[in-house]
Amino acid sequence: MTKKIAFVSSRSPDAEEARQLLSKKYSSVEPAEADIIVALGGDGYMLEAIHRNMSRDVPIYGMNRGTVGFLLNSYDEDNLLERLDNAKPEKLNPLHMRVTTDSGVQQEAYGFNEISLLRQTRQAANIQVSIDGRVRIETLMCDGCLVATPAGSTAYNLSAHGPILPIGSGVLALTPISAFRPRRWQGAVLRQEAKIHLTVLDHDKRPVSAVADAHEVRNVAEVDISVALEKEMTLLFDEGHNLEERILNEQFTP
Repeated sequence: MTKKIAFVSSRSPDAEEARQLLSKKYSSVEPAEADIIVALGGDGYMLEAIHRNMSRDVPIYGMNRGTVGFLLNSYDEDNLLERLDNAKPEKLNPLHMRVTTDSGVQQEAYGFNEISLLRQTRQAANIQVSIDGRVRIETLMCDGCLVATPAGSTAYNLSAHGPILPIGSGVLALTPISAFRPRRWQGAVLRQEAKIHLTVLDHDKRPVSAVADAHEVRNVAEVDISVALEKEMTLLFDEGHNLEERILNEQFTP
């Protein structure tokens, strides 16, 4: 049986042109009717497509019409059906954050790459770090900190000098962003079952925002972060170029 394909794209001219071309060349349906979604754009749009389809059990095959394209396959308008038939699945679980703001409002969001806490003003943030109910750092003075999944470990986490985590390793990276105190703290690698609680100290004077992928909550008082094992998305990659191989390659790239 032929799989029904939906083509979606970012608003960039290259991505939109590719969507129109592929939609004409191959039979296209609406995303709600699709067996496979082909996303055209960059990594940011790929994450957007993942979030939009979290409630549906449909795999996403990305083709790069952006810049880096770490989460995407190379773009080629030919042999798409064969590529989809031979693509290898990679299952990803997102991070879940529950945020309480300084006014007591609670919000929840998911992040497949990372969840970041970032200072909102010129003043450094003061953050208390607790893991599984135990305070590990009384006061982390910093520009912020982040929790990254293996899939997101080569993104913002790597730029903040966090570790690259292999896919399937079952661990998370807790990485400081420009830590001033403790000056030499480089972060930690945690098991994926860890329950992370971050308390923003002096939040009235030193406000902090929390960001899960593209979803931002401002004026945060505390954040609980854990892996949402009940949520799962399937990404499709060309054989020999899967996410595990890409992350491995990052560790040997000069």
